[in-house]
Amino acid sequence: DGSVQFPRTDPAVIMSVIGPDDRLLLARGPRFKAGRVSVLAGFVEPGERLEDAVAREVAEEVGVRVESVAYVGSQPWPFPASLMIGYEARTHDVRLTVDTSEIVEARWWDRAELAAELAAGSLGIAGRLSIARRLIERWYGGRLDQALEAGSVRRD
Repeated sequence: DGSVQFPRTDPAVIMSVIGPDDRLLLARGPRFKAGRVSVLAGFVEPGERLEDAVAREVAEEVGVRVESVAYVGSQPWPFPASLMIGYEARTHDVRLTVDTSEIVEARWWDRAELAAELAAGSLGIAGRLSIARRLIERWYGGRLDQALEAGSVRRD
């Protein structure tokens, strides 16, 4: 019709959640294969501050109250036309109450546990280009090696 169209971009927050013992919270959503985990994420509601969206999503998905939220970075995500805005959230609340409609399983990881399971191929995380991977590796303190980098998880 000759009108100018602008692509829609929906803001979404993605966050690493770090507990008082410096463990990282990772979860598996219903669309993930067994053995794949990631940080939490969710869409921002209209009129909602990004930091409030982080706190709301963490509380809704795993029942944890966060005390501090700090911006880390962003990544355009074309599926479904989102802008992923990355945060690091800190909490003293480690008791998980999982919303099973959003999360299949969630748990706290220390660095040694995560590295060992990735190296063994029994666990998979997001690929190197994703902000989810950047958030995980930021917490870890460096690059994580994954036995099967393409994203599949070995089943023995």
